[in-house]
Amino acid sequence: MEEGKRNSAHGVFAHLERLEAEAREIAVKEEKMKQEEEKQARLKARVRELSLQRDMLLAKVRLQKKRLREKRAMSDPAKSSARAVLEWKIKNIKGMLQISYLTGISGKQTKQGVCFCISTAYESTYLDSYYVHLLVKPEVQIYQHSVPTFIPLEEIAKKYLQTDIGRFLSVLSDHLNAYAGRKYQADQLQEHFSDQIEGTVQRNSLCNLLVFNYKVSSKSKTFPFNVRLLYGDLCCSLPTEVNVSCTPDAPASLAEMAAAHSDLFRRVALHKAFRSFSSAEESVDGAP
Repeated sequence: MEEGKRNSAHGVFAHLERLEAEAREIAVKEEKMKQEEEKQARLKARVRELSLQRDMLLAKVRLQKKRLREKRAMSDPAKSSARAVLEWKIKNIKGMLQISYLTGISGKQTKQGVCFCISTAYESTYLDSYYVHLLVKPEVQIYQHSVPTFIPLEEIAKKYLQTDIGRFLSVLSDHLNAYAGRKYQADQLQEHFSDQIEGTVQRNSLCNLLVFNYKVSSKSKTFPFNVRLLYGDLCCSLPTEVNVSCTPDAPASLAEMAAAHSDLFRRVALHKAFRSFSSAEESVDGAP
């Protein structure tokens, strides 16, 4: 009986040892599996990192190639492919759409191309607006416009439109604003100083030549001054040549006044110059 108990105990211990051995084997296998999974996770993370670096490098290469094509097209569009030139022109036009409205130029894309609006102003007074509708394909060209015929639009387009649209719009804007400024001054002169002007202000369509007579007083007498203003710079609203003359029978002091008026016309807007004349005469009349 004692021997049976010993054999039974021995069997239990042997079974426990087998279970412990199996448990250790399972633990070893689980540890190996865990290490393998961690290794695979690290490898996958590395693959993702390398893929991201590859994509970034490819993006940089594409960007450099694009910039190189654009640079070649801008430096010498005639030698580039037709497609490259077209892409450059389209990008150039789209860039123009970003111009701030404060410059007086705005634009929007249309089915045909791009339509630009050029607003004119003088001395913070908004005046007329003009539009230029450009076609992009197959080459940049003027489709429609409302620019007056006496503005040298074709000449400006021939010089800048195919190579620098921004410059084209800027020069055209200078011409339109200068014309609007000259016209505005002549209108203001006729409207607010008609009592001093004899007859009407004679002007051509471009308003770069103005001729008129106005009255000045000296010793209770009134004498006419004849004025001829030539605006040689069509991008400027002030005259380049001024001729102010008086009648032969006028007092000598009026010759000095004519010279002073001539100098003022060169530097100041017409209506402001006449306002200055009026203030000076009032001061003289009011003197004791």
